Amino acid sequence: MSWDHKVAVVTGSSSGIGYETALTLARNGFLTYATMRNLSKSDNIKSVTNKEKLPIRTNQLDVTDDGSVNNAIRTIVSEAGRIDVLVNNAGYGLVGAFEDLSIQEIKDLYETNVFGVVRVTQKVLPTMRRQQSGIIVNVSSGAGIFGYPGGSSYVSTKFALEGLSESISYELEPFGIKVVLIEPGFIKTNFANSMVVAKRAQNPSSPYSQMMQKISANSNQMANNGSPVGVVSKIILEAVTSKNPNLRYLAGKDVETWAANKKTMSDGEFYNTIKNLAR
Repeated sequence: MSWDHKVAVVTGSSSGIGYETALTLARNGFLTYATMRNLSKSDNIKSVTNKEKLPIRTNQLDVTDDGSVNNAIRTIVSEAGRIDVLVNNAGYGLVGAFEDLSIQEIKDLYETNVFGVVRVTQKVLPTMRRQQSGIIVNVSSGAGIFGYPGGSSYVSTKFALEGLSESISYELEPFGIKVVLIEPGFIKTNFANSMVVAKRAQNPSSPYSQMMQKISANSNQMANNGSPVGVVSKIILEAVTSKNPNLRYLAGKDVETWAANKKTMSDGEFYNTIKNLAR
C-alpha cells in the first residue's frame, strides 16, 4: 500500500503534540484517527479538518479505561480495516518532591503514562501482527534519559516507557512491527500549564517548598525558550515514513545538548549540572 492509504491512530489529540501530530499525519496522506478522552475538546481539530478537507476522524478514547480503549480500537479496525501507525501520546506531568507525593497521585500518573500505553498497544498489536506490519510510536521525553529534582514521579513513568519500548521492539520485529521512542525537550505547548502539582507540594510549610519554587522558576524560563511543537510532529512523520526507523529520536536542541552532556560528562559532572535547576 502507498503511504496515502496508511491508517494512523493518535492518542491525546485534543491539544499539544497529539493535536499537531494528527494534523501533520493527515496533511501527509494518512487516514488519521485523532482520539481523545473528552470529545468536547475536539472543536479545534474539527475546524481545521473541515477547512483543509483533511482525512481526520475524531474518536473518544480514554487510555485509563479498558472499555473505552476496546470500543475505540474495535471501531477503527471495523471502519478502516487496518492500523499502520499508533502514536501513544496521551500523558501528563506530576510535580513535587518525592516525599510530598501521595501513593494515589503516583498511581494515577502511572495509570495514564504507563498503563495507558500498555492498554492501547496491546489492543492494537493483533491487528498489526495480522498485517505483518506497523509502527508503534511512544512519546517519551528527555525525562526518559535523566532525572531531575521535583520530577521523580514523571521521570519514572518515562524511564518505564523507555524500558518497555526497547524490550518489545525485540519481540515485535519478527512480525514486521517497529517501535519508536520520541524524546522531546521543552516544547511550547500547554503541557506545563496542565501539570499537576502534588497537594502536599503546594503547602508552604513543606521542607522542599523553597527548592520547588526555584525549580518552577527555572523550568518556566526553559519552557518559554522551548522548541515549537512542529519540531516533534515533523520527527514523528519522519520516523513513520522511514523504511528503517531508529529506535530513539531526540526532539529539540535543549534535549540534544542534555543527551550529549549525559554521554560525555561523568556522573558527578552531570549531577552538578542538573542540580543547578534547584538553585
